[in-house]
Formats: sequence, structure tokens, C-alpha cells
Amino acid sequence: MKVSLAEVFSLWLKVIFCYLESLYHVVVPHPRQDVRGKKVLITGAGHGIGRELSLEFARLGASLILWDINKENNEGTADEVRHIGATVHTYICDVTSTDDVHNTADRVRREVGNVDILVNNAGILYGGPVLDMQEKHIRRTFEVNTLAHFWTVREFLPAMLEADSGIIVNISSGTAKSGTAFLVDYSSSKYAVFGFTEALREEIDRLGKPGVQTTVVCPSFVDTGLCKYPKDRFNPILTPKETALGTIDGMLRGENVVYVPRRLGVLVRLGALMPETLKPLLKQFSQIGIDPQYDVKQD
Repeated sequence: MKVSLAEVFSLWLKVIFCYLESLYHVVVPHPRQDVRGKKVLITGAGHGIGRELSLEFARLGASLILWDINKENNEGTADEVRHIGATVHTYICDVTSTDDVHNTADRVRREVGNVDILVNNAGILYGGPVLDMQEKHIRRTFEVNTLAHFWTVREFLPAMLEADSGIIVNISSGTAKSGTAFLVDYSSSKYAVFGFTEALREEIDRLGKPGVQTTVVCPSFVDTGLCKYPKDRFNPILTPKETALGTIDGMLRGENVVYVPRRLGVLVRLGALMPETLKPLLKQFSQIGIDPQYDVKQD
């Protein structure tokens, strides 16, 4: 198929506009969206980042729908949300079970209504040499960290597409942009989350639904208790609250990819310009990674 000069010229104008728009928003960020009254569903809400996301959305006036496999933790988060003054509904759900996700989603639609914002936050991390890991733990990592996103999105995306409105937020990881030793399964699962979100965004665009937003979040190491021995020579380990605040700020500004901290995004872009042999040298110099924490005797 021939390409006309008019098409090439039009493309170059769009390229220039995209660069100028991007530079402008470096100086003048997009305004934040208002989530007051919005129904926000968060998976893995009982602990760590999920708990802090719940509390911050509550402070912003959203209505919370909390999913977790641990009832006690989930109800603990819900109590804190109620103390802030926000409406909250709790559900116990194993996001690795398609039947459980479907049945719980049906309950949400009957009891609360359609979801405006879906946050796929539930995650798991074992951490250890790939040759020592048990098969069931590798499978579990992908079931929780990756496949669960398919089941929740398939439940809640249709209503968003029909309304041409909604946000899907997927929590990935900085290790999705730089594979990390002793996190081979975890890094792989989070790479998949990044690709899932990118492909989903394009598919939604092809369907002509610009009102439905997808955001993928890549935080550096976070002190949630999942990763017991994180290392970073020059940067402090993130707290769950810092991660939640960065996630929500980027999401509310309509960003497709959110890095926490923001300088991580700069480093990722610079890394894309580096020789492949240089990146591991810099990573070793910065002592970024983890020590093995996996016990091969665990059940």
C-alpha cells in the first residue's frame, strides 16, 4: 500500500504536537480528576499499598469496595475508612478463582452498582533462586499477580465501555522494567502486568472508547513486608503510603504509566538509551536488588 506525502506530513505534525504537548505537561501537569462519589474497587485492600490506597480514596470522597482474601485485615481497613467518613463495602474474594471473582463481582453489581475505578493491587512475592522455587509457588505468583487481572477486568470493563467512562489501575513494579535476580517469577509476572495494561489500552482505543482510562503503576521497592531484604544504595525504600499517594496522583492526572518515585521514570527512559552491557554495571554499583528470602522447605 502506497503512502502519500500528505499522510507523511500529517504524521510529522502529530509527532511534533505529541512532543510539544509532553514537554508542556512536564511544566504544567494535567489537573486532577474529582473522584467524589465514585465507586472504587481495590483488590488486596487489607494490607500494605491496598490499605493506603483505600484510606486516600476515602479522604478524597470516594465510595470504597474492598476485596481481600483475609477477612480480618479487610475489615480492619474498612473500619479505618469508616472512621474517615467514607462509605465502604467489604467482600472476601480469592482473585485467583474465576468462579469466586465472578460470583463476588455479581454481588457487587447487585449490592453497590457498577464500578467506576478498578484497582488491581493484590500481589504476592516469594523471592529466591529460580532453581530452588517450588512449582506451586511459581504458578501462584502468576495466578495472583497477573492472571487475576484478566478475571477482574472481564467482569468490570464491559460496563465501563458501555458508559465510555471508567479507570482501570494495575499495580506493576519497577522490576517490570528491569528484571531482578531472585525475583525471576515476580519480575516476570509484573512484566506481564505492564504488557497487559499496554495492550488493553490499545484495544480500548480501537473500540473507540476514549473515556475509559488505563494506568499501570511501577513503584520501586516498597516496605510492605512481602520483600524482606530489599536493597538500594542511594534511595530509601518506599512506604506503602508514599506509593499510594504517587499512584493516585498519577492516575487522577490521566497518566498511562506512573513511576513511584517519579525519578524512576527518568532513569527508565535513560536506561533505554544505554548499551545493554552498561545497565547491569550501574545497577550493581547502586546495589539495587534483594537478598534471597525463599525457604525451599516451606509448604
